[in-house]
Amino acid sequence: MATTTATRSFLQAVATEEVATPLRVVQTEGLVILKIIKHCKDHSPSLVTGQLLGLDVGSVLEVTNCFPFPMREEDEEIEADGANYQLEMMRCLREVNVDNNTVGWYQSTLLGSYQTVELIETFMNYQENIRRCVCIIYDPSRADQGVLALKALKLSDSFMKLYRSNNFTGEKLREKNLSWVDIFEEIPIKVSNSALISAFMTELEPDTPVTRCDFDRLQLSTSSLMERNMEF
Repeated sequence: MATTTATRSFLQAVATEEVATPLRVVQTEGLVILKIIKHCKDHSPSLVTGQLLGLDVGSVLEVTNCFPFPMREEDEEIEADGANYQLEMMRCLREVNVDNNTVGWYQSTLLGSYQTVELIETFMNYQENIRRCVCIIYDPSRADQGVLALKALKLSDSFMKLYRSNNFTGEKLREKNLSWVDIFEEIPIKVSNSALISAFMTELEPDTPVTRCDFDRLQLSTSSLMERNMEF
């Protein structure tokens, strides 16, 4: 009887912890960001996808590695080869002791057109096996304008409940007070590097900021109003 009570208390504690720790931030290594940007930019304007690997730790989803998927084709045999490719990549990463836990996927988009039915269905398929997963969206077209168009998305809990009820209609959306803005939730992305990578990047810097200063601006003769400005 005591064992049953202890087991029940443990399960309740686990359930309470799951509810009490929602996903707050996606912590991504800098190398993962560079891989995603390179893959999406090399194949732009074609849309590409890839797998995200890492760990789910409390309220933080750590993304430590990724790899690209082969280009999608309509042929079923080629799609089966793509699935085998993913399994083979996961096996190879496991053999070299690299994080091989799937935490989501990334995909490119064009001009911000990522909110599609296919994205929702992919989320639902992932969450049948993964409790929490995210999709990192990257837009190479906006990157050409000097903007790092990178965001992490997940389906909102209220929308997932409605979608799983198989009663996904316009009337139900109005009844639940849901709009297209409430379908996805954007999770903040935090870029983090290891101490070794940070030290290596410091060594790559050619000069310190002090040696790159423009000492000419310290000459007082450059401004006839310098003395008056200092008095003011």
